[in-house]
Amino acid sequence: MLTNNQMGQPQKPIAAEQPLLSLGRVLQSLKEEDNVEVLIEITIAYLIEQCNYQLIWIALYDRLNHKLCGKGGSTPDGDTSFLQQCLALNPGDLLEQVVIEQCPLGVADLRRESRAASWLDIAVKFQIQGTVILPIRYRDYCLGVVLLGSHRWGYLLPTEVKARLQMVLGELGTVLYHNEMDLQQKQTKRPNEPLLRLLNNLSPLSNLDQRLKAVIEVTHQFVSPSRTSIYWFEPQGHYFWCRMSSQMVNMSRNSSSQQAAAGMTVQDLNDFYYALAVNQIVCIGEARSSLKSHFTGKLLKRLQVRSLLAAPILWQKDLLGFLAVEEHEPRIWTETDKSFVQGAAGLISLIAPTDNMESTIKKIQQDTQLTNQVAQAIYNEHDLHETLHICAKRVLERLTATRFVLLQLDPDHNNYQVLYQSSPHNRRSWTFALNALSEIDRRLLQRATQAIEIENFDEDLRFSHWHPLLLENGVRSLLVCNCVQGHTPEAILIITHENHRAWTTLEKEFLWVVSQQIGVIVRQWQLRTTSSQQQKISQTFAQCLGILAQAQNSITKAEEQHLERAALEKIATILDCPLAVLLSWSPGENWAEIVLGVRANSWFGIVADVPVSIQSEALIGWALGHEGYLSLKADDLPPETRKWLNVPDNSQVLVMALRTPGDYQPTGVVLLADYRARRWSEPSLSATVTLVSQLAWWRRSLQITQHLESTTEELRQLNWYKNRRLEEIQRMVSLLLGQINDLGIPANELTQTRYQLLLRQLNQTTTSMNGMIKLEQWQLHLSWETMPIASLLKRSLERVENLLKKQKLWVGVHGLGQPIEERESHKNISFLRGAVSPSNQSAIAIAGDIVKIELVIHELLVAACHRSQDGSRIDIWCRRIDERLLEMSITDNGAIDSQLLTNLYNNTPQDLLAPSNLDQPPGLHLLICQQLMQQLGGELHLYQLPDERVVSRLLLPLAPQNA
Repeated sequence: MLTNNQMGQPQKPIAAEQPLLSLGRVLQSLKEEDNVEVLIEITIAYLIEQCNYQLIWIALYDRLNHKLCGKGGSTPDGDTSFLQQCLALNPGDLLEQVVIEQCPLGVADLRRESRAASWLDIAVKFQIQGTVILPIRYRDYCLGVVLLGSHRWGYLLPTEVKARLQMVLGELGTVLYHNEMDLQQKQTKRPNEPLLRLLNNLSPLSNLDQRLKAVIEVTHQFVSPSRTSIYWFEPQGHYFWCRMSSQMVNMSRNSSSQQAAAGMTVQDLNDFYYALAVNQIVCIGEARSSLKSHFTGKLLKRLQVRSLLAAPILWQKDLLGFLAVEEHEPRIWTETDKSFVQGAAGLISLIAPTDNMESTIKKIQQDTQLTNQVAQAIYNEHDLHETLHICAKRVLERLTATRFVLLQLDPDHNNYQVLYQSSPHNRRSWTFALNALSEIDRRLLQRATQAIEIENFDEDLRFSHWHPLLLENGVRSLLVCNCVQGHTPEAILIITHENHRAWTTLEKEFLWVVSQQIGVIVRQWQLRTTSSQQQKISQTFAQCLGILAQAQNSITKAEEQHLERAALEKIATILDCPLAVLLSWSPGENWAEIVLGVRANSWFGIVADVPVSIQSEALIGWALGHEGYLSLKADDLPPETRKWLNVPDNSQVLVMALRTPGDYQPTGVVLLADYRARRWSEPSLSATVTLVSQLAWWRRSLQITQHLESTTEELRQLNWYKNRRLEEIQRMVSLLLGQINDLGIPANELTQTRYQLLLRQLNQTTTSMNGMIKLEQWQLHLSWETMPIASLLKRSLERVENLLKKQKLWVGVHGLGQPIEERESHKNISFLRGAVSPSNQSAIAIAGDIVKIELVIHELLVAACHRSQDGSRIDIWCRRIDERLLEMSITDNGAIDSQLLTNLYNNTPQDLLAPSNLDQPPGLHLLICQQLMQQLGGELHLYQLPDERVVSRLLLPLAPQNA
């Protein structure tokens, strides 16, 4: 228990409490002191007392000059003169790093640190090694640094010491910051009073130049820049010129002073100009700019300054110029400077219009009078071209513009056609159409209540769809008006200029009134456009009918599709749609063929390899079940249709069946597709329906013609075949009868047996002739049987034996005794060796209608004999191509007509009525053989080798091995 004496006597603090007590005292002292010098002394005394460092330096940061100003410290020898100097901060220095990053930094040996060049001599002199640099900061605001140097190597601070130092420096930073803010507030200039005095002083002055001079003097006195200037804007020239300056007063454009007025084009300083045009103040100071760095450098170079503060001078949203305060050295502009310059520029905006008030009123009166004249011309003139000529002439004179253009929307082509234009005689007229507007531009024009101004068309993003053509034709600035306010822009008035220029509010208001008046006569031009459209439909009609009239004779499938595509192109021309397709089929077929006529846009197309079923395809079913045409949206198409038809979601599809009156079945469906925004006129749709009906009639006529030709071809084949068969039968009967006559009356049993055999053969021959007459009365009957190729060749050669002997021709047969080329893998070698003997090769059999194949071979041998000269040779080559086909080539050295080979190769005469070598033997016989072989599953080709030998190449189907 403590006694009273013990309780009343204060105890001495223990050693561990001494640092905390010192910390509390110094913090209290810093809070109670306002003088900066005393604050620095308190901090230095605390650092000497609590920190065992031989070098202590405190410096405050000069933000404007980017340097540290020394405020004192301690050194080993007591000389602190060096600690009072100011050190400039350079990139890469340790001191600058601490100021910028506001974080402590340590150095193990200051004597060897190249990034602290200004401290090397001191470090060597006092043998300073371990060094710590601490920032003095308040939040993100750096106020100075503290440098602590020691003779020891290394820079680690004990945790307790570091914590106390941060508390002391933090409190010092807080006090210094508030002192600085209080000082700035006391030194802040008040722009209100000078501006009020300036406003009072402007009233007695008589003209604008005197008032501008007063504004420059007051502004120059308040802001204290190197130069204060007023720049005036010239809209038509699109440049600024220096009207007045604190160094050169009253710099008029017409002044005869020795030094000309300075000027700046808007094209060189776009960002600067646009910032002023939207009433923004432009501030360019030390390391800061409200413009992009590229334009900042160009502007400062042009004005030959390093800092600039510019405020716009505006009247009725028109830029008159700007007030600029300029500095030759880097400077940070205060908010007070900005407010005063902006207020002074506002005063100029109020007083500038009064100087030209009379001329402005006169110009408004002239605009009103000119508008009335334009209105009278519109309503009084009967010739529309002359009416627009008067309007264009007066508008171009008033606006000093280059070109007057009136555009009209063409809904069929979805673009803008030039309805009328006026330009100087040395300028080419526009012969092109402008693309449709984007949705943004369309809404911009529809909502506009005045002319839309574009000063620099090169860089403006509006009307981007027109940029390439207009820029190519020299348009650099323009005014655009929708001739019917609040409606979709169908008639648009454009005024262009070859140079970048600004347009005043009065000019835009004048053009807007004229454009609304012009909108009244656009309807008359629309009637004229409708008449032109009718003429175009009539021309397309005639062209389409001319295309279909070309197919009066037999044509191939490829030619038929070519004409169908040409007809689709003309049909698509009437509606001007990017996709035209024909789904074609013949009666009895289940799948439709896709014929692509027009694909003018990559967004529209078809997938050709997708089969289209006639029974299940929705588009075909809808078209067949609907009279006339049917219009659908892309959203209505089922997924199965979208598999082969590629159209955007915002498109429309028109389908119509190829239908002819009566009970005739449709043979196709025409499909046309375009964007849903396109509006198809009734005359265009009516013409389309008529042409589609005409196409249906043409296809029916063509199919009938092809059917008749096919029937004729079959009858010709049948006639040839019967004649050849009857000739053979007649030969066989004659031969048999001759043999019977040679035998005479049979006298013995052997003769009677021979006699009965001949009678049996004669009976078989007669029976085969009866079968031909019954089975093949009106069409060929294709039977299926097999025969060894050797037997077939033997019989064929026997039939031409007399012809061979007569012409002394030698026939060689090659390939029957040669082994088949081994095509199988090595695992089947043993099987092949047993199957390639000459006996097996000669047993190869062909399959099909042997009688007809034999007749074809006979016809080829007869033709070869007739071509060949007496004593020449004919070679027959047999080669097995694969498991299905056998190649037989008959070569001879005879002469053949090259035109015959060409016609046989094309397989179609150009004109059925014109004379052709395929209308009579031997061409007719060879053509029939060629067509017949195609029906039998083989092929026949005739051609000539380089050594002039003629080759008749037959591909015959082989019989299966188990047949």
